[in-house]
Amino acid sequence: MIITSPSNPKIKAIRKLRDKKYRKETNSFFVEGIRIVSEAIESDWEIEQIVVCPELLSGSSGYELISEKLDHRVDVLRVDQSLFHSLSTKDGPKGLAAVIKQKHFQLDVIKKFPGCWVALDRVADPGNLGTIMRTCDAVGAKGVILVGNCTDPYDPSSIRGSMGAVFSLFLVQCEQKEFVEFKNNHSIHLVGTSDHGTENYQSPTYPDEMILIMGSEREGLHENLWQVCDRLVQIPMQGKSDSLNLSVACGVCLYEIYNQHRVKSEVL
Repeated sequence: MIITSPSNPKIKAIRKLRDKKYRKETNSFFVEGIRIVSEAIESDWEIEQIVVCPELLSGSSGYELISEKLDHRVDVLRVDQSLFHSLSTKDGPKGLAAVIKQKHFQLDVIKKFPGCWVALDRVADPGNLGTIMRTCDAVGAKGVILVGNCTDPYDPSSIRGSMGAVFSLFLVQCEQKEFVEFKNNHSIHLVGTSDHGTENYQSPTYPDEMILIMGSEREGLHENLWQVCDRLVQIPMQGKSDSLNLSVACGVCLYEIYNQHRVKSEVL
């Protein structure tokens, strides 16, 4: 049966996932696109519903490939083109979407999966967060720690910006005090980026196990956090601009860390 009514209870529930409060209540989020749905399934995330528009998927083998991997207990909703467009946030939607169960981890996951991690203090822009997740995946970082009042990693803009990287990372959310206590109780190397930094970001030798912490877009790294850093670095700038976009700055630092580790592994 093809669903055509926007007042269908399941369709209304999916549309409400645009709201952060409802995503938190249901512990679910919405994604769309053949590639990203496939990545969620391959990464073994819990799929609650699949939304299919046969008209838009016509001629595509995407759904056939995905359906082979789906748990047969997953609820599949078939909708018409108009209804799928009303759910979509994309130009030119491809006719496949999913409702997925969120994953949340505690800080101790850092000790279980050592490596390079990124902590973000009060990051506000979901697009920035999505781009940072994408970069983390590119350099092999383990995950992202959201400290304090951060944007929702499951916001549609964040998911879209991550290009599926959200499914390959550990996501941790904690308060500032909790993060500081964790740092003080564990011997993990913490590197902060701040205008208080006295070192060029290329100067340190970055250890294999570490956390890179970045401050908020508007206020930078909170004093309580830069005070517990083992090192504070800054990115040199020339010109009239006094700061970089957060995701760009994070990418610059992550690729310095990545290149150091890559060169070291090649030598070994």
